[in-house]
Amino acid sequence: MSTTRCYYEVLSVERSASGDEIKRSYRRLAMKFHPDRNPGDAEAEKSFKECAEAYEVLSDPDRRGRYDQFGHEGLRSTPGHDFNRMNPDDIFSMFNDIFGGGGGGRGRARRGPVRGYDLETQIEIELEEVLEGTTREVEFRRLDVCDTCEGIGAKPGTRPVKCPTCDGVGKVEQAGLGGMFRMVVACPNCRGRGEVVTEHCGDCRGAGRISVKRTLEVRVPAGISHGQAIRVQGEGEPPRPEDLPAGDGPRGDLHVVVGVEEHDRFQRDGNDLVTVVPVAFAQAALGATLEVPLLEGGAVELEIPAGTQHGEIHRIPGHGCPRLRGGDRGELVAVLQLVVPRKLNEDQRNLLSKYAETEELEINDAEPSLWTRIKDSFS
Repeated sequence: MSTTRCYYEVLSVERSASGDEIKRSYRRLAMKFHPDRNPGDAEAEKSFKECAEAYEVLSDPDRRGRYDQFGHEGLRSTPGHDFNRMNPDDIFSMFNDIFGGGGGGRGRARRGPVRGYDLETQIEIELEEVLEGTTREVEFRRLDVCDTCEGIGAKPGTRPVKCPTCDGVGKVEQAGLGGMFRMVVACPNCRGRGEVVTEHCGDCRGAGRISVKRTLEVRVPAGISHGQAIRVQGEGEPPRPEDLPAGDGPRGDLHVVVGVEEHDRFQRDGNDLVTVVPVAFAQAALGATLEVPLLEGGAVELEIPAGTQHGEIHRIPGHGCPRLRGGDRGELVAVLQLVVPRKLNEDQRNLLSKYAETEELEINDAEPSLWTRIKDSFS
């Protein structure tokens, strides 16, 4: 899903809201935020698409139940349409029955062949898998052309008939605001097809499309980042029956959004990997060779000089994440953490006591950059 906001909050309804309340609220907000009423307002268009996404989930009892129980995580196995990439007029067309067939838009002319809708789903991979790439099996449901009626929606052996409402034209006139003008809109009875089905196909119940389960193996490339999407061309839905009854136009695409799980030892920063390396007092004071763990396993040696301070950063080239479009790997960023022992044996205590007798430390010896880091942490 493209938004992480609560769907009930997006539609301004309570969790106990009925289906009719959800529909009314969606219609009101969709009309409010439609780009035609907010030309050039990117935030309004974003809100318009968020409302469509929320309505698609909350108007479906099964998906709403999953969302109520598990939140956005529960919807991963039930992908929805990719409203973020969809034309606003197409979104109005999807919910044509809510807007009385008119859609509320200006009816922009389509360019090129009629194309089906895109779908979006999500997968999770581990950070280690970013190094070499991986494959994932993706299961999702989509609308496909009904094989029984070949997308027409009519019972085999029968054909649709001319729509009596629009007389086969596919469009009707409606009164505009206050009856001051009239406008031509898609026929609400046949949804612009010019034909209606009198004897419905028993498999698709006249819809011409049927929900099917689809399983794909998707290749996740090395170097992919959290939130990036893999586009699988032609694995979306076919055009709607009202656009192309037989469904012969190009399908939409499937967008697989990749989530990279957090790691307990490494944090990603672009193509770099950041890790914390513990350092003992004696190692920091005298200098030492440290073993810095690698994400893929094993370790690389890091020489630190005498007098190394807590919080120092050392960069090791070639041990970060690979760049998505090829090339070398980023850096491994080792942040040194001075570890003070919680317990000392008698010999250690005696040695440190003798050292303490010779130790001289002034407030000005504090590392200036440390004060900057402390200040930034509270800003």
